[in-house]
Order: sequence, then C-alpha cells, then structure tokens
Amino acid sequence: MILEGKFTIKASIQELWDTMLKPETLRACIPGAEKIEQLDEKTYDCVVKQKVGPISVRFKFKTILAKVDPPTHAELEGEGEDIGKAGRFVQRTNIDLKKIEGGDVEISYRCDANIVGKLAMFGDRILRAKAKKLEKEFTENLREKLKAIA
Repeated sequence: MILEGKFTIKASIQELWDTMLKPETLRACIPGAEKIEQLDEKTYDCVVKQKVGPISVRFKFKTILAKVDPPTHAELEGEGEDIGKAGRFVQRTNIDLKKIEGGDVEISYRCDANIVGKLAMFGDRILRAKAKKLEKEFTENLREKLKAIA
C-alpha cells in the first residue's frame, strides 16, 4: 500500500529537520503513539495502538533511519508486529524537504507499507481508508507542532 502527499509550512528548513526527527515530536504527531524512544543515532523503538474495524492492535516495532541527507532527505525502514499477533508490517518511507518561494518549505513523503495477518483480512479498501485517516491526522499534528517553531 502506497501513501504519499505533501504540505508546506513557513519555517527554516534546518529547524524543521531538527524538530521532525525528535522522539517527542513523533510521539506527539503519530496517532496512537504510546512509546517512541530513540535507541541510538539511527534507531527508534516504538509502540503504536490503533483500531482497525473490530480489531484493536498494539504494534511494537523498530524504525531505522536507513539513509539521511540533512536537512533535505531521509529514508526510514520499519518492521514490527502486533503484540496480540493480529498482524505484521514492513514499511519504507521517504521524506523530502525543499525550500520554495516566500520562505516556505515543502515537505513531501511517500510510504510503502505491507501488512499481513488478521489485519490483512479487512482488505485493501478498509486498510487504505484507515491509513489515509491516520496520514491526515499525522500531517495535521506535524503541521501544528512545526508552526510552534516557525
């Protein structure tokens, strides 16, 4: 499943970069985030709780900054499973920041996520709708968090 989008915000590209990768920013922006702990320079240990249809899941996973080109590009890879064994997922995300006219920064992202297990029985349509809802919430939360530093 591919999720992608972009938005703009008026801020310094370096401030955005520095803020986006902080565990407290991620915890505040990711819907259902219970734990996001930075283990080292490139590795995050995470727990996120969500409900998909009648199933509640708590995904425990690690995300690694696979490639970083500050302050304009990051590639993240993550893998984990539901604590209750309802499913597993693997994801790869690219994030790009680009200065545009008027002092704004365009933040674009593309996530390729693969979900298997009981969650997959809901089908692509339901999972995509849930993912789009979470994507929208994350984007709105991140925008508000970043406005505070702008």
